Amino acid sequence: MITIWHQMIKERNISQLNSILSEDIVLHSPIVHTPLEGRKIVSRYLTAAFHTFLNDSFHYVREVIAESTAVLEFTVELDGVFVNGVDMISWDNDGKIVDFKVMIRPLKAVNLIHQKMGAMLEKLEQNQALSFQ
Repeated sequence: MITIWHQMIKERNISQLNSILSEDIVLHSPIVHTPLEGRKIVSRYLTAAFHTFLNDSFHYVREVIAESTAVLEFTVELDGVFVNGVDMISWDNDGKIVDFKVMIRPLKAVNLIHQKMGAMLEKLEQNQALSFQ
């Protein structure tokens, strides 16, 4: 599952996203106060995150991978702001992601991400076909 995730990031291609998400996935966002539940809404938020975060400066800089959990630390620069974050991903026996938690620092980055994700989610709602392909 992590191999597919890394491939999607590297290729900037989210076409496999729904195939690796559990129907009952839960997303813990640094922006949204309550967990988001279900493939449909989580897919929308992760798609927005792909479009918001993935530029040439995005890199995973550290990984800790266990049997069914991975912690992936990333860095990215957005609008001149350095963003440092962690994706904490858990998957089931079928290789489907069941829990996805994102943590971001510093506060300036959180505020910028809040603004950019809001704009991207609005854009996605207006254009359901938006993708990297």
